[in-house]
Amino acid sequence: MSELQQEYQQLKDEIRYHRYRYYVLNNPVVSDYEFDKKMGRLEEIEREHPDWIAPDSPSQRAGAEPLDKFEKVEHPAPILSLGNAFSPQDLRDWFDRIARLDDRVSNADFTIEPKLDGLTVVLLYRNGIFIQGATRGNGEIGEDITENLRTINALPLHIPVKKDGPQVPEVLVVRGEALITKADFEALNQRLEEEGKKTYLNPRNTAAGSLRQLDSRVTAQRPLTILVYAIVHSENGDIPSTQWETLNYLKGLGFPVAESSQYCQNLDEAIKICQETNPEQFPFEIDGMVIKINDLDLANDLGVVGKDPRGAIAYKFPAEEVTTRLDDIRVNVGRTGVITPYAVLEAVEIGGVIVRQATLHNFDFIKDKDIRIGDRVLVKRAGEVIPYVIGPIEDVRTGDEAPYTPPETCPSCGEPIVNPEGEVAFYCTNNACPAQLVRNLEHFVSRGAMDIVGLGISTVEQLVEEDLIKDIADLYTLKKQDLLNLEGFGEKKTDNLLMAIQESKSQPLYRLITGLGIRGVGEVAAQDLADRYKDLDVLKKASKTEIESLEGFGPNIAESVVEWFENEENQLILQKLKEIGLWPVAEKEEKAGPQPLEGLTFVVTGTLPSLSRTEVKDLIESHGGKVTGNISGNTSYLVLGEDPGSKYGQAQKRGVPIISEDDLKTLIEKGS
Repeated sequence: MSELQQEYQQLKDEIRYHRYRYYVLNNPVVSDYEFDKKMGRLEEIEREHPDWIAPDSPSQRAGAEPLDKFEKVEHPAPILSLGNAFSPQDLRDWFDRIARLDDRVSNADFTIEPKLDGLTVVLLYRNGIFIQGATRGNGEIGEDITENLRTINALPLHIPVKKDGPQVPEVLVVRGEALITKADFEALNQRLEEEGKKTYLNPRNTAAGSLRQLDSRVTAQRPLTILVYAIVHSENGDIPSTQWETLNYLKGLGFPVAESSQYCQNLDEAIKICQETNPEQFPFEIDGMVIKINDLDLANDLGVVGKDPRGAIAYKFPAEEVTTRLDDIRVNVGRTGVITPYAVLEAVEIGGVIVRQATLHNFDFIKDKDIRIGDRVLVKRAGEVIPYVIGPIEDVRTGDEAPYTPPETCPSCGEPIVNPEGEVAFYCTNNACPAQLVRNLEHFVSRGAMDIVGLGISTVEQLVEEDLIKDIADLYTLKKQDLLNLEGFGEKKTDNLLMAIQESKSQPLYRLITGLGIRGVGEVAAQDLADRYKDLDVLKKASKTEIESLEGFGPNIAESVVEWFENEENQLILQKLKEIGLWPVAEKEEKAGPQPLEGLTFVVTGTLPSLSRTEVKDLIESHGGKVTGNISGNTSYLVLGEDPGSKYGQAQKRGVPIISEDDLKTLIEKGS
C-alpha cells in the first residue's frame, strides 16, 4: 500500500471507532471538531481517488450500527446527516456546485435553523397517535426507544394537540432532536453533586445516554426535551411543499420547533445570519446553523452525494470543545491568598484561538473528577470566557497518568497552605506574600476600583520586584526618580502615571472599598457599604451582626469585612491612606421627588454597546434603582449585552424581563 492508502485506511478505522463511541456508547473520546477534521481529510482523499470508495466507507453512511439490546426499526426513508461548511466561502462553493446541477437553484430561497447538538430521533404517528420512536442508527435501521421517548413531556402523544390544528395524514413520520437545555443540565449536575453522585460532562452525551436506557424509569428522571424540524414520510394526507411551511405546519400540530429558525430570501442573507449568530444566546447547545433550500421538491431533485443531501448544509461554528493532553497542573496565588490550580495543556485551537492553559476551578474539582497529569481532557472555551477543563476522558488512559496532590506550601513565598474546615478554597497564610501583593495592587488600580490609567500588571510587577511598594498605600508616595529608574519609563510616561495616581484620590468611597480587596466584597457590596457608612473610620467599627443585617450580606461576607479591619497590617495601611489624604467621605445626595427606577432591581450581564459595567451601575443607581450580582425573585430586569454569562439562562428560566441598554435608557427617560 502507498503512504496515502495507509493514511486513508487508518482514517476509515479511526472514524468507524469514533462513530461507535459517539452513536453507540454515547461516550466520545474526541471532540466534534477533531472528528470533523478527520472526516474532512477522508473526503478530500476520496475526491482525489473516487475509485477507492467502497460501500463500507464512513462517507457513505450516517450514524452507527444499532445495539443488539434494542429492537430494530427500519426507517421509511434514509435518515441522512449533513455536509459541513466552515466559512462563508465554503457556503458559496456549495451553492455554486448545486447551481450547476439545476437552474432553479440560482433563484432559490432558504431556511436557516440551529444545528442542534443532541440525539436524532424518528417519530411515527398513525392517525395522529404516537406509535413508535427510534434512533437514527445507521441511517436506514435504528433502535426502538419508544417507551423512553414517551417520558419526554414536550413530545405530543397525540396530534394535532389543538382541535383546530392542521389536518393530520394517516401516517406521519417526523424527525427531531432530543436534548437537554443548558439550564436543566446545570441543575441536574448540581443535584447529582449534592447527592454525592458522578456528574455529566455535557448535555449531548447525557441526552443520548438517557434515551438509550433499558429502563424507561431512569429516562424519566432526566430533564429531556425535544425539537422537531422535518417530515420524513407521510401517507394519505397533504403536507407542505416548502421547509418554512413545514416548520409552521409542525408547530401547528403541536410539535416543539426551534423558535430561532428563520426564512431567508437568498444565500447572502443566510450567510449574514450565520456570521452574526452567537451560540451562547441559545438555551440549548448548538454547534452551527443549518441552511436548507426552502423548495423541498428542488431539494429532493438535487439528490444525495455519499451520505449528504445536496439541498442542505451545516455551517459549523469554531469549535468550543476539544480534547487535548493535560501536561501539568500548576497553581496561581490570588490577591486574597487563594491558591488556584490551572491546567498546562498540549497546545490546541479552540474557537480560532490557540489555548495552552485552562482553569481547573479548585482542588476539590480535580479530586471529584479524578483528573490526572497525562490525561486526555475535554476543554471548553465559549466566547471570551477563560478556557476551562470539563473533565478527563477516562477510557483512553494508559496507566501512565499521575494522580495530583495539592501543594503544602505556597509556590511564591514558601509559607504553609491551609484549607479551612468547611471551605473549598486553599490559602497562603502569609499576608506579605509577594504574589498576593502583586494581585492586590492589580485589583486596586483596576477600572472597577481606583481606575489608575497606565498602571498595568507589568508595571506593578516591576514596582514589587524593585521593592518600591510593599502595600497599596505606597503607590501614593512614589517619587519621580523611582519611576525613571525603571526600564521603559521616560519623562512623559512617568509624569502621566504620577498624575493618574494623584487623580485617583478623588474617587468615591465605594471605589476605595472595592480596591481594598476584602474577600467577597465586589463593586455591588462596596456600594452598599458606602451607602450605609460615611467613611472607613465608621465602617471599621461596624460589628459582624450589624453588617450581616444589610440586604445581600451573609455571615461569610460580614465576617470577611470585620476580619479585614481587625488585621494589624491592614490597620497600618488605613493609617497611611489617611495621612496621604486618600480618605473619601460618602455624600448623601437627596433628590426631590420619586426616581424613575425607584424600587426596581437590576442585574447586568454581557458587554453593553456604550456603557462599562461601572457606568451602567452608576446610571441605574443615580436614578433610584439597585444593581445586584445574581438573579433572584426580587430581580425586576436583566440588562443584556453581548457574550452574556449564565445569568441570561437563569433569567429566562425564572421569567425575568430582559432589556437592552437602549431599553434601560428609555425606561429612565419615560419612567415605563
